Amino acid sequence: MSGPLHVFVLVDALGWRLLEGRDFLEDLLPHRQPLRTVLGYSSGAIPTLLTGRPPAEHGHWNLFYYDPARSPFRWLRHLGFLPEAVLDNRLARRLLKEAGRRALGLGPLFDCAVAPSLLPWFNWIEKRSLYEPGGVDGAPTIFDQLAAAGVPFRSYSYHAFSDAEILRRACEDVRGSKARVFFLYLSELDHALHRHCQDREVVDGRLAWYAEGLRAVFDAARVRDAAANLSIFSDHGMTPVRRHYDLGGAVEALGFRTPDDYLAVYDSTMARFWFFDDHARQAITTLLASLPCGRVVDDAELEGLGILFPDRRYGEVIALLDPGWLLASSGFNGRRWRPAGMHGYHPDDPDSDGVFLASEPPAAPVRSLADVHACLSEATS
Repeated sequence: MSGPLHVFVLVDALGWRLLEGRDFLEDLLPHRQPLRTVLGYSSGAIPTLLTGRPPAEHGHWNLFYYDPARSPFRWLRHLGFLPEAVLDNRLARRLLKEAGRRALGLGPLFDCAVAPSLLPWFNWIEKRSLYEPGGVDGAPTIFDQLAAAGVPFRSYSYHAFSDAEILRRACEDVRGSKARVFFLYLSELDHALHRHCQDREVVDGRLAWYAEGLRAVFDAARVRDAAANLSIFSDHGMTPVRRHYDLGGAVEALGFRTPDDYLAVYDSTMARFWFFDDHARQAITTLLASLPCGRVVDDAELEGLGILFPDRRYGEVIALLDPGWLLASSGFNGRRWRPAGMHGYHPDDPDSDGVFLASEPPAAPVRSLADVHACLSEATS
């Protein structure tokens, strides 16, 4: 490979609005712009960034999808005679989580985020690390391309290291390895912003820490190769949370049963439904049509957003909350969780914009997550 050394950094939840009024590596990264995300969470956004294709093409969107024929938990149907309290408690969920991660091949992210009695109807999309070749079934990622081109690269993520370890190891490897492409996924800012995105002092401190570490990595890269370039981008921003809505409680009050009449997955900012009874469909969709803080996303809009799946694996009906609203409880977070910030809103929400920051101007316009892939692909030539 004869091109310059490339350092690519994905910083989870680094939002465009978050950087407004703040100096974050402006001297190193003069090319700066907002980056439009996809509707949903990192589970759909990051594969889009790595493949250049929308979720409907690469297949990854939310983590749970409807797949009763191939669910790794089909065997749980034989335990349906047990009382719900036996299956759905802290110990049982922990055991199921470990079984999914260690015995069923669902990868280190798997969490039992739906009622255990409903697991036999669902599968889990992210079974392998996205940051190595073969991470996305439906499309090649930049890591597949680098491997196919014979380009030596190093990839770092939370699968093996903390953010501090990633920055330290990247500095060492930039100096001492033969790799020409370095991809760093720094995930811990997302956790900090969920808790503190409205606390300017905390945010300033975290950004200063990341800036110092990334500057050291880039300094090391330029010592080795004066033409080295650095690109920093994110999968989404972070929207301040203002209010909560108990959609799950409102649906349950209608009196229908799961899984006989319907299934639902509640993700912090949206709810996804599948129906097996016409009365349940009519009653629940009527309820969703009158939401005071959200709406159903129709098929035309889903298609325009690149998340219309004809087989409805991610939901027959998808209800999305307005920016700043949060479900009172969801499968991934209980009622005690009260974050200061959340993502997963409509891409039109300005707080949801990610960022694209670069030391050199991109060869083609970069406006959305999918556009970042072209910048990554420059490293394969």
